[in-house]
Amino acid sequence: MIDSQLFHWLTPFATKWGVAIEQTLETETSVIAFGSQHDRPVVLKVNKRANDEWRSGEILEAFNGNGSVRAYEYLPGAVLLERITPGSSLVEPAVNGSDEDATEILADVMARMRLIEGQQTSNIESHGVPTVHDWAKGFARYAASGNQQIPKDLVDAGQHIFLQLCSSQSRPRLLHGDLQHYNVLFDSSRGWLAIDPKGVFGELEYEVGAMMRNPVECPDLFLAHKTIERRLKQLATRLNLDQERALRWTFAQAVLSAIWSIEDGHPIDERSPVLCLAKITRETIQA
Repeated sequence: MIDSQLFHWLTPFATKWGVAIEQTLETETSVIAFGSQHDRPVVLKVNKRANDEWRSGEILEAFNGNGSVRAYEYLPGAVLLERITPGSSLVEPAVNGSDEDATEILADVMARMRLIEGQQTSNIESHGVPTVHDWAKGFARYAASGNQQIPKDLVDAGQHIFLQLCSSQSRPRLLHGDLQHYNVLFDSSRGWLAIDPKGVFGELEYEVGAMMRNPVECPDLFLAHKTIERRLKQLATRLNLDQERALRWTFAQAVLSAIWSIEDGHPIDERSPVLCLAKITRETIQA
């Protein structure tokens, strides 16, 4: 039986797609139902408002199951997904002493998702999926806001490097846009799979940035110099990336992530792990 508070969100899509709902849950931004469609286990996710996952179904269709969960049906703001079982996230091995293994898994997921090329993404690109250059507008918004939670020199440096990287990319492609430990789940049949893509066009080195500031509950891990160096080297070797560009993206994205947090109503100060990561990686770039 559907929770009465979630009824108006889920019912139209469950009816349209023939989903028998067994269990529901609610997050800050979405409502999720677990159930079946013609005896096939599925997950129905409906966003409460337009956000950066509004077109996740369209993005997942483009990836076509390459390293990602499959989308069976979708409309703007709603998607019907294959159910991942048991669905444990990559956070657990990362925080329990196996971060090197977790990084290798993330590299493997990135490698499978990079198979998406050319014609398969042309329709998405023509329908307004953002580029990393579009996301750079966050720096200008922050400067115009008058907010001073982030040191100005850090914002200026982040914007400069971000735009510099945008203008010198090689082979931009469709990226997940938020590929980190919480968005990679284990399926007993298909292995580790990415979920909840934002969808953005950029070079593969950009994709590294999100995992470098995660898992969020373990800042002592991702802020350690040895972790930063090992992760970047590991990913660069596995994926044939430009390690210096991945480092520079990591710095600039950490600043932008702090800006996004402020825009979402979450205060930032000099002790915030994401700002600490920005400062650490900036020092490495300058060295």
